[in-house]
Amino acid sequence: MEIYISEDATIASIQNDFQGAYPFLCLEFYRQPHEIGEASPAREKLQPETAIDDIRILHSFGWIDIDSSRTAAEVEYDFRHTMGLNVQILRRSGDLWLETTQTDKWTLHQLNEAGRQPDAEIFQFPDERIGEN
Repeated sequence: MEIYISEDATIASIQNDFQGAYPFLCLEFYRQPHEIGEASPAREKLQPETAIDDIRILHSFGWIDIDSSRTAAEVEYDFRHTMGLNVQILRRSGDLWLETTQTDKWTLHQLNEAGRQPDAEIFQFPDERIGEN
């Protein structure tokens, strides 16, 4: 699977295409790049309505391979070096979105499946003790 990055795209349009393929993953865009295993500062995050042409370093357009067998690090690398866009893939964990800093080497399939898993049930004591009437 691939995402087409056009000269008139917005961050939101690319995010929607990505999340259409991987509903338990999210793609965020930042002003500055990050290294593998490194988090991106929240203050660097760009707004969804931002035009891609306004933020990319390389003014090219084309396809980014987001096949399920590719790792988060590979996809992030391609966005940076092919399109000049700084992205971070996030994985859903309950009601939170976690940056894939510790799981950059996982495939998109693995990350999406991890995000699909329900939260571990919170242990609760039963209303009555066993054996009591």
